[in-house]
Order: sequence, then structure tokens, then C-alpha cells
Amino acid sequence: MAWKRTVLVLANVTATSDELLAELEARAQRESVGFTLVVPATSFGGGRVAAEAQLVDALERLRAAGLDVDGAVGNPDPVVAVIDVWNPRSYDEIIVSTLPMTLSKWLHAGLPERIAKLTGAPVTHLVSQPPRPEAQSTPARGREDRSVMGPLSVLAWGAAKSQ
Repeated sequence: MAWKRTVLVLANVTATSDELLAELEARAQRESVGFTLVVPATSFGGGRVAAEAQLVDALERLRAAGLDVDGAVGNPDPVVAVIDVWNPRSYDEIIVSTLPMTLSKWLHAGLPERIAKLTGAPVTHLVSQPPRPEAQSTPARGREDRSVMGPLSVLAWGAAKSQ
């Protein structure tokens, strides 16, 4: 039986990002690997309901790419979410996927370094771009009724009407 590497992945907003998908696919091409995705139910991320929806979307996307992945919604504190799941006998590495520094509360709190220090595990930090909102389109407004007063109607104000 071949040895299989196991990786714990921590992500919230970036769980469905192209960057995370590409990283996990690249690892799966190099070696036999399984992933466990933990999505913390952070209050700024919409709480447990939003985290569950994000987890479902992410698992669907990752599995559709052929990846061996399972997942869970974790504690609102991302450090506690990792510690709750972390077991050095079960995982070989941790991937922390965050937004860029300008947008990431996790990076401002030093999350990847804190997790590495607490677990003693190799931690890979992956920066993903924020998801782009779907374009909203609104129908064009109809032509306004110009019978009351159109833009050039002032030219006729002084004209004499012939009958």
C-alpha cells in the first residue's frame, strides 16, 4: 500500500478560490494526498450558516476537480478551529489560505505563524484573491414621456401658433 500524505487546509472566504484549487491540484499530481478543509464560522464571515454554505461550495468544487477531500465547519476563532482538528498522527502539514495582507484579518493577527508555533507542523501560507461578486445588471430605463416638456420644447415657447 502506498503512503498517502494528509493535509489540513484552513480557509474561509478563499475556500473556493482558483489559487487554492490550483495548489491542491498541483499537490495531488505530485503525490498521493488527501485533504481536510476546515472553514471557521467567523462572525465577520457571516457565521455558521455562511460557513456551512462556503464549505459545501468548496467541497463540490474540489471534488469535481478529482481531489480527495472532506471538510468541517470549525470554531469561529481560526486558531481554535485548527487546534480542535489538529492531530500530528493524522496530518502531515497545514495550508492556511488567506486574502492578501491589505484585506486579511488573519494575516494582521499573524495566523500562519501562530498556527505553526502552536502545532509544530509545517505550515504553508497561500494568498488568494477575494472572490469577485457576480455582475449585477439592471434593465435600461425606458424612454421618458417627453410630451410634458422635452429638452428642446423651450424653443417653441415664444412661437406664434397659426390656425
